[in-house]
Amino acid sequence: MASPVNAALCALLAAGFWSLLGYALSRHLLPRVLAMGAAPVVGWAAHSAATLPIFFLIGFSPLAVVVGAALCIAVSVASLRLAAISDAEVAPAIPWWAFVAAAVLALVPAVAILPKLAPGAVHLADPTFDHAKIAMIDAMTRQGLPPVDPVFGAAGPHGALFYYYLWHYSAAELALPLHVSGWEADIGLTWFTAFASLSLLMGLAGWLSKRSAAAIWVVGFAAAASLRAVLSWIFGSYALEPFLAPPTGFAGWLFQAAWAPQHLMSASCVVTAMLLIARYAQRQSVLLLLTLVLVVVAAFESSTYVGGITFAIAALAAAPLLLAAIEPARRLRFFVGMAVAAVLAICLAAPFLNNQLMAVGARGDNNPIVLRHFAVLGTFFPAAFRRALDWPAYWLVLLPIELPATYVAGVTALVAMLRSGAPPSEKLATTALACLAAAGLLASWLLASTLGDNNDLGLRAVLPAAAVLIAAAAAGMLLLPRRAAIAATAIGGLILSLPDTAAMIRSNVDGTPTPDGAVFAQTPELWTAMRRYAAPTARVANNPLFLQDLTPWPGNMSWALLANRSSCFAGRELALALAPLSDDRREAINAQFVRVFDGEATADDLSDMAKKYACDVVVIVPQDKAWSHDPFASSPDYRLADNRDGRWRIYVAVRADPAGR
Repeated sequence: MASPVNAALCALLAAGFWSLLGYALSRHLLPRVLAMGAAPVVGWAAHSAATLPIFFLIGFSPLAVVVGAALCIAVSVASLRLAAISDAEVAPAIPWWAFVAAAVLALVPAVAILPKLAPGAVHLADPTFDHAKIAMIDAMTRQGLPPVDPVFGAAGPHGALFYYYLWHYSAAELALPLHVSGWEADIGLTWFTAFASLSLLMGLAGWLSKRSAAAIWVVGFAAAASLRAVLSWIFGSYALEPFLAPPTGFAGWLFQAAWAPQHLMSASCVVTAMLLIARYAQRQSVLLLLTLVLVVVAAFESSTYVGGITFAIAALAAAPLLLAAIEPARRLRFFVGMAVAAVLAICLAAPFLNNQLMAVGARGDNNPIVLRHFAVLGTFFPAAFRRALDWPAYWLVLLPIELPATYVAGVTALVAMLRSGAPPSEKLATTALACLAAAGLLASWLLASTLGDNNDLGLRAVLPAAAVLIAAAAAGMLLLPRRAAIAATAIGGLILSLPDTAAMIRSNVDGTPTPDGAVFAQTPELWTAMRRYAAPTARVANNPLFLQDLTPWPGNMSWALLANRSSCFAGRELALALAPLSDDRREAINAQFVRVFDGEATADDLSDMAKKYACDVVVIVPQDKAWSHDPFASSPDYRLADNRDGRWRIYVAVRADPAGR
């Protein structure tokens, strides 16, 4: 199981290393308080986006990671010895106690991913389901780059991975030299991602408000959850059915920090990119341009939905406004610089862009993004009436419920800032951030992704807007003429959301007890035994529905968290996210694997597993119906390698090299 000590080591190393790199870079580009706040995000983005193609060329090994990190530290220390850029603006530093508060709040999403030890059992919290991609981290530490697809053996040329994996690659950078598991690195990076986001927003709020106290309000507003818990006391249901549609994961900062840290990091990069664009409009420099390129690339390679679609909409909306606001003499240089940055970013991100396009083609979906408004209202309203009311209900019902502390307060603050007599640098930054907030809210409202069961674009595009509104509300309540109204709205929403915050924290800490937790506690020994017969490049097959009750959806979590071997087919839910398969083919393969482990396999099914899907090792446990109707016992394609009575049977393909470790 994942060790909290190892996870904490990853978190502290990430915070120290990337903050040092980021501050050494951003202090030459941004006002001091912004440089301090943005340092973790800038450091992570620049380092991750720059080193990934390098490790593609020289190899991804512990020595390469350590040497690369040492060189980055040396350059950063040398940079910090140089004189920082002069900054005539009066801007306070972020108080140390605000960083402590941010570090504590960042524990809330991180602790959700830890295993919950109980007498005779181990339980998981619900957000762990979306961290089944830990298998990607293990695959990179084990097999290097380019990464293989860990969930399906026959997908793409040589099992290539078709997913935006930069965040998971950076977790592998932590796991590889520290010799920790992908699970532990994921927990540490989840904490760092939340901390880096809060640090950025604290710096932004402090810069806009000129008040140190704005930083702590950022932490407070980020801790706000939903109004659903309070409203459930009135309506009798947390889902607020039948008045509202069932909740699907559209939520604010605290919820998404645990469920989707890669998207949160992308949102932080997008906020930083908009600040850098606004800064470039005032002060052109090569270093600023190159940093912008790396930050944009990191945003896209962490989330196509946030760093690709949402950022593109925001940048296109902000460009004419920024051009109109800057001096005519600077406009051509700004335009040329942005064009150069766009070309460089596209070139650097081209492998990811190509992968995403190939994945869409392989899935056979010609319309991965469609124009469709967000469904808000429930069956209480007649269908035809509901479709019409959904349009305004998004703005008047859903956003106030899910962003109670910052939606109204943040929008009010942004409008007031745009109308204020702020210095040009702040006015340009506010304009860019307002465009980003609008783009995020509009994209979630009107666009939908069709590649999965959920509208992931609608759920994640709101993240940059949520981040901007947190900073705007924190700054606005301390600076603007309407600060009393902004403060009342923000603090009132925060207080009303605290019951949901408390429930979320408790759920993250305690997890969800299930009967499968007792079996899960015993599976580390199973996967250790399996690895004795599976080489690092081997693929393993187990029941895709094994311990399916551990999480809200059947995610084959025992394999994903503990196996440290790729799967030939990990199950429908994981294939939906990571394997470029058409709907029909994915469902057919899933049914085939479920049939095999239900003990109803045909000879062709077993032949397919060995030859078509490259299942080198097969694991059967007593929870499988195949335990009592074992089709592998008489199969010519597999031989029994290990039989632990009442615990497991491990079969090895007769063509496979059994040399494991």
